[in-house]
Amino acid sequence: MIGYVTLGSNDLDKARGFYDALMPTIGAGRIMEFGDDFTMYGTGMGKPGLAVCKPHDGNSAVAGNGNMSAIACDSRAKVDAIHAKAMELGAIDEGAPGVRGDEGPQAFYGAYFRDLDGNKLAAFCIGPAS
Repeated sequence: MIGYVTLGSNDLDKARGFYDALMPTIGAGRIMEFGDDFTMYGTGMGKPGLAVCKPHDGNSAVAGNGNMSAIACDSRAKVDAIHAKAMELGAIDEGAPGVRGDEGPQAFYGAYFRDLDGNKLAAFCIGPAS
């Protein structure tokens, strides 16, 4: 149902560098740009995306308390890889990769981190260990 999520940045060049290096770990990359204010990442047009942008109102970008964007991955290995890459790029760890709840067909495997602007993200997949 979600088409895309935007994350505000106070230093778009720095944010682009972070996401340019991070997104290939899950097969995503830049799919859309509008000048110097907006860059969207994803696996293709018409699929969910994640964008970094300068706030439209001209005020400083701030991370929301209780807000989080989740990146769906198709394997636990990709959850591990994106979390490890985020840490390598200077993200803040908000929860190492692991199962939350019980193992089984609907096991939730997730990892959490904050990007360079403090935006909280999760990477997750659903299903048993393979």
